[in-house]
Amino acid sequence: MMAPATSWVYIGTYADAGKESIFLYQLNNSTGQLTRVQGFMGGKKPSYMTFDEKRHFLYAVNEQDDYQGLKSGAVSAFAVEPQTGSLKFLNRVPSIGKLPVYITMGHEDKTVLVANYTSGNIAVLPVQADGSLDHASELHQHEGGGPDWERQESAHAHCIVFSPDRRFVFVVDLGTEKIMRYYPDTRHGKLVPTEPAVAFNALAATGPRHMRFHPNGRFSYLIHELTSIVSVLAYDEQQGSFTALQTIATIPESYTAENKCSGIQVSPDGKFLYGSNRGHNSIVVYAIKVSSGLLTLVEHVPSGGDWPREFALTPAGDFLLTANQKSDTVDSFNIDKATGRLTPTGFRAQVEKPVFLEIVPTAEQR
Repeated sequence: MMAPATSWVYIGTYADAGKESIFLYQLNNSTGQLTRVQGFMGGKKPSYMTFDEKRHFLYAVNEQDDYQGLKSGAVSAFAVEPQTGSLKFLNRVPSIGKLPVYITMGHEDKTVLVANYTSGNIAVLPVQADGSLDHASELHQHEGGGPDWERQESAHAHCIVFSPDRRFVFVVDLGTEKIMRYYPDTRHGKLVPTEPAVAFNALAATGPRHMRFHPNGRFSYLIHELTSIVSVLAYDEQQGSFTALQTIATIPESYTAENKCSGIQVSPDGKFLYGSNRGHNSIVVYAIKVSSGLLTLVEHVPSGGDWPREFALTPAGDFLLTANQKSDTVDSFNIDKATGRLTPTGFRAQVEKPVFLEIVPTAEQR
């Protein structure tokens, strides 16, 4: 009998400097079982990661504010060994802002774009021929804040997303409660603010955190950390702007204790939306009406642990993995593709302070 197909799972953690902080696991695509392969020295708190298109290189933010004596975090570059998935450290450079929390590849993988949360800015770092990073070539500072003086005393860039046609780059700012819009200058590898620069104004004091587009490109979904809601937005691809269609809660009305939303993902087939609740410690599942983009609650499922900062779906949409930061676990769930419902597989990995997951095919599946 042939061995079950597997995927690689890269796990970022809140580990301190001097310890293994990025972990490679193998996921059995038939059962959802996780098997540890290797740990890597990824620097301090590699809390978000991205691959280039060919998955030859991995880039991770180091969520800190004291890198090499600077009031800055850092970004680390690694080469990926294609057969084993192991990482080789290339270099590390300042992110030019405090607490970088999000990273994505720029146009044609020639740059990486980094959101610095505390500093409220976006840094552009060129990628060199060997995959290593050059120092930041530009910086875009957001201004303003929101009514929540504990969390919105200033701008807090938290997410960077390309439009489906890649004509625009959108930055979700939790502090200013705006989605900022940029043009990607594909010739020079720069970001150019549009005029006007604001693509959407979120509801006051809600703290928008992350956004994901529907596969059809007509809608996007914005999760709000501070008030435990998801906004459904209609997307105008010509203008690069958004219009609110619906707001829906991520937690039951009866739940009144602390909760902070975090991750959000659309299923590969576009039929379901998932979000994570830190505090309620659940994954919320919605059905998507594809014609309108509107959401209907399906269920709340316990995340398997405490404080699910992030989660990830397999590319085929068969499994969902949760990173439960405070209970030091990554838990595995089977996805019913007909209903979107989640069922625990019973498999769990013990990982210290997991906060990010990236699931990619192994070399044999590419």
